[in-house]
Amino acid sequence: MSRELEPAAAGDMLLKDGIAARRPGYRQLLRQLWKSKTGTVGAIIVLATVIVAVFAPLIATHDPAALDPLLRLKPPSWMDGGSDAHLLGTDNLGRDIFSRLVYGARVSLIVGIGAVAVSGLMGAVLGLLAGYYDRWISMIIMRTADAFLAIPSILLMLVVLAVVGPGLTTLIFVIGLTNWVSYARVVRGEVLSVKERDFVKAARSVGARSGRIMLRHILPNVVSSFIVLSGLNVATTILMEASLSFLGLGIKPPDVSWGGMLSDGRQYIATSWWVAALPGAAITVTVLGVIFLGDWLRDVLDPRMKTKD
Repeated sequence: MSRELEPAAAGDMLLKDGIAARRPGYRQLLRQLWKSKTGTVGAIIVLATVIVAVFAPLIATHDPAALDPLLRLKPPSWMDGGSDAHLLGTDNLGRDIFSRLVYGARVSLIVGIGAVAVSGLMGAVLGLLAGYYDRWISMIIMRTADAFLAIPSILLMLVVLAVVGPGLTTLIFVIGLTNWVSYARVVRGEVLSVKERDFVKAARSVGARSGRIMLRHILPNVVSSFIVLSGLNVATTILMEASLSFLGLGIKPPDVSWGGMLSDGRQYIATSWWVAALPGAAITVTVLGVIFLGDWLRDVLDPRMKTKD
């Protein structure tokens, strides 16, 4: 007989026949990660990207903003005309591509994690309020969410950035404030289900305040969906940042962005393919790594959606 899962008050997974199963500890998580091919690959890619971003000044071989017109469009070291001094070649201004890729990883992670933190916090709070309180509070929040969904997010970001001006901090908040809707809708749906459970009704019956019920009894049971959604949204945010930088409304020099590198190299694709191909490959690999790790987190935190590698 199959056993259906439902949330428990302490954040554990509670089976309907009364058997409780705690979420796995970190050692069990590591064992499950090792058994998952895609999860392991994703974790390696994400960990490598984080290490590169954190230790960028130690890993980079050159100043990413240093110009040398005499060395412009030098090919990678393994090609004819390449040099070991510039492992991945140089761009149209003679800047070292390897060093720029290293510093670009830092910008991508800062924007990805920062924007997800802003949108996640905003969406989680509004989703909790919309799910717990009925009538006018829920109606106002969800109708506002519908209005945001009616406007293409990329168009809204382009308009705001064109008015306010590009920049790292501005980009984080613009992306964050335009992507809270998915969190609010997911969290609201979870709250609507959890608040009807017996442990929530029991908390109300003993006089627990609404704030305590939401934070102590409901929030732990929606955090799994929040984590999974956040992991996958990091990948989306990295792509958004690259797209906006490609259009010239994202990260501005001297800061380095993979999207900006891609924009600089697009006119040299036919003659110097590495200028555009290498940052494009970095974006692709990083996003795939985040998606693979996010899929594994979904399988671990929500066994009902478990998939095979």
